[in-house]
Amino acid sequence: MAQGTGSINSDYKDWEWSDDAGERARLLQSPSVETVPKNAESQGNGLGATSALGAVFIVVNAALGAGLLNFPAAFSMAGGVAAGITLQMCMLIFIIGGLVILAYCSQASNERTYQEVVWAVCGKVPGVLCEVAIAVYTFGTCIAFLIIIGDQEDKIIAALVKEPEEIGSSRWYTDRKFTISITAFLLILPLSIPKEIGFQKYASSLSVIGTWYVTAVIIIKYIWPDKELVPVEIPTSPSTWAAVFNAMPTICFGFQCHVSSVPVFNSMKQPEVKTWGAVVTAAMVIALFVYTGTGICGFLTFGAGVEQDVLMSYPSNDIPVALARAFIILCVLTSYPILHFCGRAVLEGLWLRYTGITVEEDVVRERRRRLLQTISWFLLTLLLALFIPDIGKVISVIGGLAACFIFVFPGLCLIQAKLSEIQETRAISWWAQVSYGVFMVTLGAFIFGQTTANAIFVDLTA
Repeated sequence: MAQGTGSINSDYKDWEWSDDAGERARLLQSPSVETVPKNAESQGNGLGATSALGAVFIVVNAALGAGLLNFPAAFSMAGGVAAGITLQMCMLIFIIGGLVILAYCSQASNERTYQEVVWAVCGKVPGVLCEVAIAVYTFGTCIAFLIIIGDQEDKIIAALVKEPEEIGSSRWYTDRKFTISITAFLLILPLSIPKEIGFQKYASSLSVIGTWYVTAVIIIKYIWPDKELVPVEIPTSPSTWAAVFNAMPTICFGFQCHVSSVPVFNSMKQPEVKTWGAVVTAAMVIALFVYTGTGICGFLTFGAGVEQDVLMSYPSNDIPVALARAFIILCVLTSYPILHFCGRAVLEGLWLRYTGITVEEDVVRERRRRLLQTISWFLLTLLLALFIPDIGKVISVIGGLAACFIFVFPGLCLIQAKLSEIQETRAISWWAQVSYGVFMVTLGAFIFGQTTANAIFVDLTA
């Protein structure tokens, strides 16, 4: 994309709110990313320390996660292997395009986080909507993580007590609500309270290893299935054309790494759009292989009867699968505080903007407000997780929001960035890029509307 001359949305600086964006930019950095302040960049020292290969690893790390557990069910909803792969490949084009657009707009606006790019390029209304969407998305993802913990602990406890799960669940200490609550209070809440989460970057590498192990187990279990596994029906086509769209939330949820991509781009030694395009293409291809391998093998193993969480389809006493469950629990235990941290930082930024108080002036009250925000966030997500046992219902809601981060906001940024360029004549490439942005916004709005409506009228009312 050619860089045009012109200013990008001067309304961003016209707000009477506190414009202490640097603090919120620092708050929202990925724990695995080291960047420099913008004032250092203006002095010519803004190059980061992340190599292109390192950026690939960080983007893969951001994309891969517990969302892979839902891909076999997504293939089942899409109507089989062919439909699932086709849907992924089509969406991958726009997923990579969105990541490149964000880097282009970050460079043009000189902003270093996702929401700050939207603020600077699109203006105040899209900026506020983006921050609210990030807060809601991270809140919903935290609920999904707690449900995953409950799912995996049910199976692990059933194997430990060596009794059927129905019997084991009747004991108070094996009850799902008790196990989720005790795990959350003892492990998640203490990790969520600190102001900084830099220590989490060491756990993220272990989470990636765990994700790869889960994929390997699912593939091996398909190649060498258990003898007691009963043959199942394998759908080869979707029941209706609309059923294909029901798989979109899972795909969006799985590949959504866009919110953390802007800090990664700005942390690179050579933050150039062309280099970034190669980085995200390599990262998304790696993620595609992991998700596709998990989706195909899990779906072909259990067919139409596959659970929303594929590990729930395996027997409790399977040792390799039990280890995979332990890895997934570790993954979400370390991911919950990171997601909560990002959501809390966005809420903090909105609060500071509305009140007009700078970070320096608010130091005394920050600790008390942070504790109140953390405890309220934690208790609400825990309460909802205890009474929404089906992770598919949560994914169907937050998957629509993921589509906004992948399609809608990048599309809006591209449109506004091109419209702000001062050119005497509009080249064909200019019109093509604006048209591409319009198409991304339209597609993202359709996915968000369809999946949200389906979640409200079908999943949540079922």
